Amino acid sequence: MASIPPQRLLFFGTPDFAVPSLEALAESSHAIVGVISQPDRPRGRGRKLEPTPVRAAADALQLPVLQPEKVGSDEALAWMRAKTPTLGIVVAFGQFLPRAVRELPPLGLINAHGSLLPRHRGAAPIQHAILAGDTVTGISVMRVVREMDAGPECLRIETPIGTDETAGELFERLGPLAGQALCRAVDQIASGDARFQEQDASQATFAPKLDRSFSQLQWSRPRAEILRRIRATTPWPGCSLELRRSARTFKLLRVRDGGPFAEASVRAGHVDIPEDRLRVAALDGWVEVLKLQPPGRRPMDAKEFLHGAAIQAGEEVK
Repeated sequence: MASIPPQRLLFFGTPDFAVPSLEALAESSHAIVGVISQPDRPRGRGRKLEPTPVRAAADALQLPVLQPEKVGSDEALAWMRAKTPTLGIVVAFGQFLPRAVRELPPLGLINAHGSLLPRHRGAAPIQHAILAGDTVTGISVMRVVREMDAGPECLRIETPIGTDETAGELFERLGPLAGQALCRAVDQIASGDARFQEQDASQATFAPKLDRSFSQLQWSRPRAEILRRIRATTPWPGCSLELRRSARTFKLLRVRDGGPFAEASVRAGHVDIPEDRLRVAALDGWVEVLKLQPPGRRPMDAKEFLHGAAIQAGEEVK
């Protein structure tokens, strides 16, 4: 088997999701000559300035790091040119990459995206795949072009979405999968074996960035839809439940399908507590709460919560 020419890689990434890719490429036969990440931002209750996850990982690997406010600035471009990269790798970087950056490495830039393109282009593909009820997702590796996530694709790895899998759990699985996909794609590009195919734009769907409105529940909707939204927003931004009469609020961490109603009709939003179980009525059946977290307290099972909470009869969701 012919040897694969080692590449000089520029890595663009910022959040936790990108770290496994950085680490996998650092262990490959290719050289990471520079890492570009978003500037450090204040985080947490104390608003202390903390490094991005990719910056922290790059420091641990003793890799040179640049954190520009604008990746297309003259200073950033000069820094990248000095590294003489042959190929750029992008994983959840978070800034628009102008043409000057895209064309800086001779082999261009490739991106590992957390969906099966052209489905779920955008900033939140994992959450939107769960919300849409997809049963399969994966990682797509494509060229970076001006239009977001629209470049020709050279490699994909598929994986099923678990029936009860949350967005956080799927993130944990897809991060390492992105690393595997990128290592394979870089080898194929380096050896000349990569084959890029254009996406079918007519099949594209979009996955915009999340805000807190994404977690709003409408209990008059079918229970399958409600279950998907709760899973898609766990752990962030998270769905909360507020009880009207008891004036209690808690975050939903784990739920399951509680089945159809045994009674002729139950009003949406009605709360039922049969045998230390906590369930809420949707349009067509029950959503059972398995795990929750009251404000300022630790996560707990619903049974434990009910033992210490005085839930009034005829309770409803506010």
